[in-house]
Amino acid sequence: MDLLLNFLYGAGLIAIVVGLFNVIIFVHELGHFLAARWRGLRVDRFQIWFGKPIWKKEINGVQYGLGWIPAGGFVALPQMAPMESMEGKNRDDEDDGEQEDVLPPVKPIDKIIVAFAGPLFSFLLALTAALLVTWVGKPRDFMETTKIGFVPKGGVAEEAGFQVGDEIVEVNGTKVNGFMGSPSFDSVRESVMLSEGDTIEFKVRRPGVEGLVSLTSKFEIPSTNWWERRGLRSVGIGIENKTVFSAPMKGGPAERAGVMAGDEVLAVNGEAIASWRRFKEIVELSEGQALELKIKRAGEIIPPLMVTPLKPTNIDPKVAKAMIGVGFANTEPFIETIYHPGPLEQVGDSVRMMGVTIAKIAAPKSDVGVQHLAGPVGIGNIMFNMLKTPNGWKRLLWFMVLFNVNLAILNMLPLPVLDGGHIVLAIGEMIAGRPVKARLLEVVQTCFALLLLGLFLFITSKDIGDMLGIGGGGGPKEYHWPERTDG
Repeated sequence: MDLLLNFLYGAGLIAIVVGLFNVIIFVHELGHFLAARWRGLRVDRFQIWFGKPIWKKEINGVQYGLGWIPAGGFVALPQMAPMESMEGKNRDDEDDGEQEDVLPPVKPIDKIIVAFAGPLFSFLLALTAALLVTWVGKPRDFMETTKIGFVPKGGVAEEAGFQVGDEIVEVNGTKVNGFMGSPSFDSVRESVMLSEGDTIEFKVRRPGVEGLVSLTSKFEIPSTNWWERRGLRSVGIGIENKTVFSAPMKGGPAERAGVMAGDEVLAVNGEAIASWRRFKEIVELSEGQALELKIKRAGEIIPPLMVTPLKPTNIDPKVAKAMIGVGFANTEPFIETIYHPGPLEQVGDSVRMMGVTIAKIAAPKSDVGVQHLAGPVGIGNIMFNMLKTPNGWKRLLWFMVLFNVNLAILNMLPLPVLDGGHIVLAIGEMIAGRPVKARLLEVVQTCFALLLLGLFLFITSKDIGDMLGIGGGGGPKEYHWPERTDG
């Protein structure tokens, strides 16, 4: 019964995501459709998704349909630039193979209005969603502190001179807003990931030191498999947090030592612990060595516990790491309050995020590339996971603002096939006094359509790799431990 309920729950969330996708596409294409009718252009088809329609119906001379390639949609306007490479042939060609009489030309201003209407409607949908977010609020998933609790031994952060207790104030000359989760990309984590050049400049406030301390750090990029997205820059530091255990694994060193769920580690062998990542590092470097844990349990300090990290016997010794058989409760210092940002603030944040993303992709010294964009599969997965979180529908409503602003901006880029390309062609026609030759335009549109399809497939392959967790490993569900009686 539980399996059936979980299946129905998952299917319901998928239906919501697909439905929202179709609403987003429909509203964008509705802008083109209404503008075309207003300006007197002929409309052949109104289709959601590309490719040959798996469903179609003709109403008042317009064929409405649903394509088989779930990526966008279109309004077929034969008096605009030819788009057969993505939209397929028009209805008349499909029906009898004969071309209709040549349609009267359309004024460039009408082409501009029709092309601009799609992004405009996407923006209006974003603004509508923003008004709803202002009313109902959204979770503020934000890590405000910038105080360091972990510096990896032998890493680039230790080499740069970072110390536990440092508080990061600036990254590359810009004041930071929290450690992560800032909507303006000005938090520590985002500033590092989006940095350019060979080094990253930090200013930190250090206990006992007057003024700010300047540090210059290199960075690391986590290795990934060829089918995965390339990792982004990191200096490896961790924020200050508590080390609280979840339930210990049966038969593991932690259970044998008397560890209980909810125990908080204050110190190991006399060293104060300011991050669970430092505790994990100590454990991995201490195979077979007894560790003395200072534990707080239910608000009180208990007598020290002695635990000896061991490598599980059912993991390849070449990759196994020492552990004590216990997980960590989530103690990251997130602020998860509901707040009510104004609609213009939301749209402004979305525009800035989009602008920064495009700029970093184009920057030659940035490690951000087109592979870090998300296609329909990746976006759908993001929406699906949002819905599974507390207040997920509020997060999804905010995502509607971000996504539709991005859709409007991307479609206004002056590239063939996109709405911005149609506007540029119309402006060129106004200046030259004649349209671009149809044959040349069709070749250019087809080439860009093929490039767009290739980019779509490339990004989708990364989306699928992320979604399925290919190459992620994860280890066995249960660990087997050596027989020991010394803790």
